[in-house]
Amino acid sequence: MSIRSKKDKLLNRIREGAHLTGRQQFQLAATLSYPAMLAQLTVILMEYIDASMVGSLGAAASASIGIVSTTIWLFGGLCSAASKGFYVQVAHRIGAGNTAEARNVLRQSLVSCLQFSLALALIGVAISPYLPIWLGGGEDIQRDASRYFMVFCMCAPFMQINSLCSGMLRCSGDMHTPSMINILMCALDVIFNWLLIFPSHTVLGLHVPGAGLGVLGAVLGTGLSFICGTFLMIYFVVFRSRELNLLQDTGRFWPTADTLRRSLRISLPMGVEHFIMCSAQIMSTVIVAPLGTVAIAANSFGITIESLCYMPGYGISDAATTLVGQSLGAKRKALARSFGRITLGMGILIMSVMGAVMYFTSPALMTVMTPDVAVQELAVKCLRIEAFAEPWFAANIVAYGIFVGAGDTLMPCGMNLGSIWAVRIPLAAVLVGTMGLQGAWIAMATDLTFRGIIFLARFHGKAWMRRMV
Repeated sequence: MSIRSKKDKLLNRIREGAHLTGRQQFQLAATLSYPAMLAQLTVILMEYIDASMVGSLGAAASASIGIVSTTIWLFGGLCSAASKGFYVQVAHRIGAGNTAEARNVLRQSLVSCLQFSLALALIGVAISPYLPIWLGGGEDIQRDASRYFMVFCMCAPFMQINSLCSGMLRCSGDMHTPSMINILMCALDVIFNWLLIFPSHTVLGLHVPGAGLGVLGAVLGTGLSFICGTFLMIYFVVFRSRELNLLQDTGRFWPTADTLRRSLRISLPMGVEHFIMCSAQIMSTVIVAPLGTVAIAANSFGITIESLCYMPGYGISDAATTLVGQSLGAKRKALARSFGRITLGMGILIMSVMGAVMYFTSPALMTVMTPDVAVQELAVKCLRIEAFAEPWFAANIVAYGIFVGAGDTLMPCGMNLGSIWAVRIPLAAVLVGTMGLQGAWIAMATDLTFRGIIFLARFHGKAWMRRMV
């Protein structure tokens, strides 16, 4: 029996109310987590590829991306929150065996998310000329930063639908297809970047064409890869998914009040959280910006490298959302808690190992990212501070995925917001004055550790399982 067949058989046992042994639960969690981690890895690699290719152009080019990166996370987070409001509903309906209603939610989500992302794109394009100035970026990086952000926003509808369809496939139990598409997107990103960032040149006697667009080429390459991946995601969700194939029946695409209400109950707290948290991260950028181009570039590269460390946590979190969502949809609370314990243990163990790897390999990784020695040395110091917070960050990430699967988003969002605004921002403002960029990263590590502790405490309670939609 293939791995996919075993996975489908175990997922069916959840929906049918059949018993799953501890070994079967672990096997299912691992089977779903592996492709989810692979999907996260490819997305992170796209950021790594962009950063390393642009890094070869100098610190100013890297800083032009770094100055707007937190605002990009804000827009990306809002798109992700909008998607989750719908695909968590789909996980619950599939868990309850109601696939026809799951397809109805899918139809309505396509229209709703497209409308939302178009509005977001228009706002982003409108503010793009002014954003780098508002964030304190120097004149040497403002033009590239503005164009980078503008093109990103123009691609937002594709990124939104990509996120939605990927989530729909994962919540139906299909982790394999989104992973394969993300790998393809990563490969396309390398090709498009190579052609768009650098001018024409010769490699081993062969002429390699290039547009020589620099920073603009990086975001165009990423945008084109997302567009290609999005059409593939739509195809597999709408025409190939066993549970969600829309050709099986008919239904309405215009959202109903009930579907929107359920979606908002999940998405709105998360959207508000992303907005306020990214506002805090933008505030962190404003705190770091006066330290100069080297600090901005080191901060940006450090965040990119650290993302390789926490990537497994987000993959396991996606699996936890699916498993907990389907278990609670099938009215099996004990099984949902058991899957929560298993995924939390996996996440903390793997990210602890990744933190140790990051501590020792960060100097080598930074030499790949940029030839600027000053940027390398500063980023390594920051990454070694952050390495000690990774186990607690894992607890935060995976527990959040568990709570999302249960439809419990309001309190966890408040916990994240309270921590970042009460711990990270005030501490960063105090420490940056005496410790520079390292002070900002000490504040970040302290915040992540505190969040991990309070999220573990909430998981051990029962309140998070009472918010079914």
